[in-house]
Amino acid sequence: MDTVKGFIEHIIYRNADNGYTVLNLLCGEDEITCVGFFKTSDQGETIEAEGAYTTHPVYGEQFKIERYKIVPPDDAASIERYLGSGAIKGVGEALAARIVKKFGADTYRIIEEEPERLAEVKGISERKAREIAVAVYEKRDAREAMTFLQKYGISNTLAIRIYEAYGTKLYGILKENPYQLAEDIHGIGFKIADEIASKIGIHTDSDYRIWSGILYTLMLAGAEGHCYLPQELLLKKAGELLGLEPSVMEPHLGNLAMDKKLIIKRAAKKDAECKVYASIYYYAELNCAKMLHDLNVTAKGDLLPSEENEIAAKIDRMEKELNIELDGLQKKSVEECVKNGIFILSGGPGTGKTTTINAIIRYFLSEGLDIYLAAPTGRAAKRMTEATGYEARTIHRLLELNGVVSEESKTARFERNEENPLEADVIIIDEMSMVDIFLFQALLKAITVGTRLILVGDVNQLPSVGAGQVLQDVMNSGRFPMVILEKIFRQAGESDIVWNAHRIHAGEEPKLDNKSKDFFFLERNDINVIYKHMIQLITEKLPSYVGAEPYEIQVLTPMRKGRLGVEVLNGILQKYLNPPSDDKQEYVSGDVLLRERDKVMQIKNNYQLEWEIVSRYGIPIDKGSGIFNGDMGTIVQINEYTREVVVEYDEHRRVTYPYAQLDEIELAYAVTIHKSQGSEYPAVVMPLLSGPRMLFNRNLLYTGVTRAKNCVTILGSRQTLMEMVDNNYQNRRYTGLSDRIRELIL
Repeated sequence: MDTVKGFIEHIIYRNADNGYTVLNLLCGEDEITCVGFFKTSDQGETIEAEGAYTTHPVYGEQFKIERYKIVPPDDAASIERYLGSGAIKGVGEALAARIVKKFGADTYRIIEEEPERLAEVKGISERKAREIAVAVYEKRDAREAMTFLQKYGISNTLAIRIYEAYGTKLYGILKENPYQLAEDIHGIGFKIADEIASKIGIHTDSDYRIWSGILYTLMLAGAEGHCYLPQELLLKKAGELLGLEPSVMEPHLGNLAMDKKLIIKRAAKKDAECKVYASIYYYAELNCAKMLHDLNVTAKGDLLPSEENEIAAKIDRMEKELNIELDGLQKKSVEECVKNGIFILSGGPGTGKTTTINAIIRYFLSEGLDIYLAAPTGRAAKRMTEATGYEARTIHRLLELNGVVSEESKTARFERNEENPLEADVIIIDEMSMVDIFLFQALLKAITVGTRLILVGDVNQLPSVGAGQVLQDVMNSGRFPMVILEKIFRQAGESDIVWNAHRIHAGEEPKLDNKSKDFFFLERNDINVIYKHMIQLITEKLPSYVGAEPYEIQVLTPMRKGRLGVEVLNGILQKYLNPPSDDKQEYVSGDVLLRERDKVMQIKNNYQLEWEIVSRYGIPIDKGSGIFNGDMGTIVQINEYTREVVVEYDEHRRVTYPYAQLDEIELAYAVTIHKSQGSEYPAVVMPLLSGPRMLFNRNLLYTGVTRAKNCVTILGSRQTLMEMVDNNYQNRRYTGLSDRIRELIL
């Protein structure tokens, strides 16, 4: 690793978000172009940096900085350049020259130790002298903090965030409780804090370490969909993380509960499990239950027979006007929506959910009521719009996401809330199986009592990616009116996708004779043959058959790893669907090669990521914030100079990712079935050979099949397919929303 020391003559480019900087460094008579991540260095400062020389294909030789420290200028010329660079507020080139002319090489010591002497310089008052000294002190504090943090192996990027969060208080925090970093600073988890603590010399059985480890274990459980963990399982998992016995950690649960970091729900029955929640998950469940209780207004007991007859007559008239015929359960759904503040509509594919939603919309419109439609994802909202003819928005856009994240709960903030509620009489939410507990809480906060809330979804699909299983818990509570549609209607019944989906859900063997128009099974037991036929299907056979582009055809797989997992398949599919060419820029991010025109997916919720929609002339016509787990788009530009990647998502929303943030996207030619929730594709190709029993189950297969609109093709082993149909195993989610509802609504 090489070392350079020099004066920052000019900052060519800096990304304000992540600190990525391109600058000119004067090292004696040599000028070096340097690149690296740092926010605290300014034009005019002197730095000492370690790194390596690299050759950029466009910009030539550069010095890539791995770590650096800001050092005081050590001669009169350097001091004058530093002071005159604008780094110190209120000091320009002329004033800097006068200061250095007066004090020479001793200038820096004078500013730090005898700042009042600056008033000896013409044009500097005593007040001005103090202001210059304060500015220099602040720079020195930042410099010393960076140097201190680097001693513990903390990267510049991380050190900047720590200093910005704590200032000079960081020394006491790191000495007493470095695990506080994991709570306070986004991007620093328990493992990083634990590494820092180890280097500082914090004992492995430190109270702070145990508390942080327990909370981190609960956060990991939340990422897996759980809202709580049974105490025994929590202590076991935390013990594995910390290398401690559960008995050592158990006494600390009470301390965390007293500090309101945990909620412990002890069971009434002796042998039942004791449930341990991180506080934000418990209160999210409790808040949802309370708001559902308040919205659960019913008019059933208050309706006169004449009013009941009038509702039925209106439904009959609506059927004639729309030229449709509702069955008994569909009519009941409309009636229950009219009579209740909350209603749940569920059912599998082809059972008439869309027809029922349309009937509900028409009924309420005829009453002159305002209706809002929404779904969890952009694709699901688009499908809802196409199916109903009325505008549907994502829940985030409905609630007017403002891009700010609450430091306390780490969840998004919305403009629509209890103080600024939605102005609607009826709100219909589709694809409710995808809604997690925090998004549901935000939605309920924005709904006033008297507004009807209609929740629609297929409870047999996979649960949300985020924590909770809201739709299932609300249904399981047994406290709200609901209808589960089961009859498959004639038009839908002509689709073998629909029939086979219902067979799979019932544990029955799907029809695999390949006489179907939309459901095909190709038995292939050789991995390489599967690869070959998968490419042929996507590039040659299916596009003309379903009237879609190859990019619109989606490969779905149960796994991330393995030869038929997402990571391997994406590399293969990229090679054939978006081969390299001279007119496409590329960038290697980690182990993944990204190329312009690649199909990609956002893999985590980012409420602050800004997007804009531009006109054909490049003029912004709309903008907002928030890109979410599962959103799919296309790379439209890779800019090596600014080190940024531009991705265009649904509705022509363009997002610019700095290279340092590319861990938030991945190739999406193939995606896991779980990530495909809420989406519908013209055609789906599913390679299935073998895999973990816990993944290869009926629920997953059912969800994958129901993502296809016009055609499903399964490539692989018949035995594996049958084993998935037989395997009704589902990972248990530890959630308590149904319990909270039953506690409040007797």
